Amino acid sequence: MQNRLKLLRTERGWTQEQLGQGLGVSRQAVNALETERHDPSLDLAYRIAALFGRPVEDIFTNPYG
Repeated sequence: MQNRLKLLRTERGWTQEQLGQGLGVSRQAVNALETERHDPSLDLAYRIAALFGRPVEDIFTNPYG
């Protein structure tokens, strides 16, 4: 799943560690999401969207349509 997580994080001046703390996940988990090695659970996707104040669809896109 493609995402804009790194862009949104860097726009706010947050480190991966800070974002992870805000979401209750590790820095390594944030890195795996940003590099698209892992997809977030539905719960985590909604927590990310809420933290950035954006709809899930603004952050995550399905490359297959």
